[in-house]
Amino acid sequence: MNRRTLLIGALVTAAVLITIILLTAALTPQQTNPAYAAAVAFAEAAGQGDDATAGSYLGDELRAYVAANCPDGRVSACVEGYIPDAWGGFQSVVFRRAAPDVTRIENGAPTAYDVDLIATCIYVRMEQTDAGWQVSRYAGFVSCGDAASRNMATNADAPNHAP
Repeated sequence: MNRRTLLIGALVTAAVLITIILLTAALTPQQTNPAYAAAVAFAEAAGQGDDATAGSYLGDELRAYVAANCPDGRVSACVEGYIPDAWGGFQSVVFRRAAPDVTRIENGAPTAYDVDLIATCIYVRMEQTDAGWQVSRYAGFVSCGDAASRNMATNADAPNHAP
């Protein structure tokens, strides 16, 4: 092959790879579903001590639970208490998977999702309200190797569940 053919082949390959990377970044679940983005934003804020942001995502029942059960009424204080010091500081959260609640459908779209996140294993129940997507329950903030971290949406014994 001559040099020009190799150069054209390399450019086409690079263009295809760049297109795939851009499409993947643009179409990840956090960007395509507001419930997923809200779940990630809540967990990151709670894990990093940003109670103003985390609190803005709490549904009424969970807000009352946090006020009654978390130190100083701060959701981040509960989360800090769940994570062992040996793990170090909370870094970030990544969307893992979600399942719509098929019993909560309006106008053909789900109004509630059970969302699993990874930082540690985290479960967040998201419900659509007039104020937007809000957290109604959470659990986890434990090692994904913990057997109790399985099926946290339906597991009554899920660790650190609220409420």
